[in-house]
Amino acid sequence: MVLERDKVIVLDAGARDAGVRVGMKRGGVTTLASEALMFDRSPEREHEMQREVAIALLRFSPQVTVCEEETIIVDVTASLRLFGGILRVCKDIRSVVATIGVTARMSVAPTGRGAWLLAKPGRQRVLKMRSLERHLGALPFMIVPELRPFADWLNGLGCRVLGDIQRLPRAGLKKRCGVDLLDSLDRAYGLAPELHEWLELSPTFSARVELPDRVEHAEAILFSARRLVVQLCGWLTAQQLALTHATITLEHERGRQAIEPTLIEIALAEPTWHEEHMIRLLKERLGRTELDAAVIAVRLTASEVRAAEPPSDSLFPEPGGSEQDHNRLLELLAARLGPENVLRPAPAPDHRPEHANQWVPVQGSPKTTLTPSALLAPDDLPRPTWLLHVPLRLMVKNHRPFYGSPLKLVSTGERIEAGWHDGALVTRDYFVAEADDKSCYWIYRERPSVKTEETRWFLHGLFG
Repeated sequence: MVLERDKVIVLDAGARDAGVRVGMKRGGVTTLASEALMFDRSPEREHEMQREVAIALLRFSPQVTVCEEETIIVDVTASLRLFGGILRVCKDIRSVVATIGVTARMSVAPTGRGAWLLAKPGRQRVLKMRSLERHLGALPFMIVPELRPFADWLNGLGCRVLGDIQRLPRAGLKKRCGVDLLDSLDRAYGLAPELHEWLELSPTFSARVELPDRVEHAEAILFSARRLVVQLCGWLTAQQLALTHATITLEHERGRQAIEPTLIEIALAEPTWHEEHMIRLLKERLGRTELDAAVIAVRLTASEVRAAEPPSDSLFPEPGGSEQDHNRLLELLAARLGPENVLRPAPAPDHRPEHANQWVPVQGSPKTTLTPSALLAPDDLPRPTWLLHVPLRLMVKNHRPFYGSPLKLVSTGERIEAGWHDGALVTRDYFVAEADDKSCYWIYRERPSVKTEETRWFLHGLFG
């Protein structure tokens, strides 16, 4: 593959093996490699990609700036201890950059300008000012943009590296080349303060990526969606926010055959800003999604966010895991099985058991907590945790309810008469009944409105 950048050609390994060299014209390239792919340079897209990388790197430091010549400077001075040292930071940054889908040369130096100059010839790590001066002095002076217009004059003076420039009289350099050159060198060597315009973020997050080809399987979208997730994590970290609800928009073909985009809603029980957890949930949701048409682009939108709260470490952690672990398990189950299939109890202050015992989806419903005074069941009368969805009418033999065997009432009655306010009036007397095999059931007797009506018994719950 050949990437043409105006008049500069950037080659991959296959093009170099075919004999293609930098500076060749399009006709010469096609002669040597007829199957070579050539793409016109898009400065706007390059700048957009550079900004995407910068947003993703905000997870390591809030001080990120986008510079000229496709350069990004990150001040990680205050983050070294948090991320485990400079080596770990460099490894994590390289992983994030690879996820975005670009390659980069990285260097470390006490000054941002110095790190930028050291990154041009290759990877170097310089941690002390004295070492920085030595390494910068060995670099070709042409890597400094302010020196390039004066290359012929400096070559005529015998200058080859930055060390030679530093030995020239400053007054003469200032008169001949201007003050901007000296300011640039002083910032690189740490002799003058650096003033950067740190990256400014939008108050909302919505990022889009076009797929390299039409994708007909939702699982294949995950690779491209990862670059959106790492950007979201950088944005959340910089804004000190946590995600509670996200929307994935899968765009299909446009034109006459256009159809509505496919929306995937991801709701989180526990707010998070961690990449691994988001990727896991997204993978589960994409695995359950059936596409109506091929996907050409993906958009990730942070629908709901809230202020991030760091987890508090307990001196004596629970052996079964923390509340965050429990919530993440519920989120994973909801993504895998569907939100409608993962329920939680939601008791309501109602005397009628079928109304008091409710189940609602774990996601998307507020948690309710009832105080003891709001729980309407008497303390001295047991109630089962397993209720039948529809009460089962029982046979009556010898004036006794029958369920496999005659049932013996072993508790006092609990009278319930409620529902007049919503048109669902019930008048029942509940008992705990015991069968011949010592199984216990929760049954009730309907109270007839007139004495001539037949007495009916129903099975409503089971005891374990």
